[in-house]
Amino acid sequence: MMDLRELFEMQKGLDIHIAEKHQLQTDSLISRKVLALLVELGELANETRCFKFWSVKGASPKEVILEEFVDGVHFILSIGLDCGLERDVQVEELVIEEENVTNQFLSMYETVHRFSAERSMDTYRSMLESYFILGKMLGFTSDEIKEAYISKNEVNYKRQKEGY
Repeated sequence: MMDLRELFEMQKGLDIHIAEKHQLQTDSLISRKVLALLVELGELANETRCFKFWSVKGASPKEVILEEFVDGVHFILSIGLDCGLERDVQVEELVIEEENVTNQFLSMYETVHRFSAERSMDTYRSMLESYFILGKMLGFTSDEIKEAYISKNEVNYKRQKEGY
């Protein structure tokens, strides 16, 4: 089980920092964050190369794939915060039902679209769990994800300070 409370708190701090810096406190950013999540999902798929049947080149190194994965975690957490859905959300022991990573990516796209159409706790939890199942399928442990998230969160703050 992965308790996300600490990550939600860190994300809340980053979101507030970004909103204040860019004067976005009154803007609804949910649609943009959903699109950003879909883009990050595509970037993650690209690094895994799981769909590139035409190529013999292997996947990127695990650290690169993990960094792309946690970019998606940032947006999923941020979306949850924007929708007030962060309460009592934790990732239970995940069961991998799909054996094919490509199919899990497609399933993830579907869950994001479902959430976008119906912003409920059930669709959010489904999106979150689907993403963490993908992470598990990619070989990441909860500790690796948490550590990489914390590291990338620091990078994101630094980027904001440097005018990213």
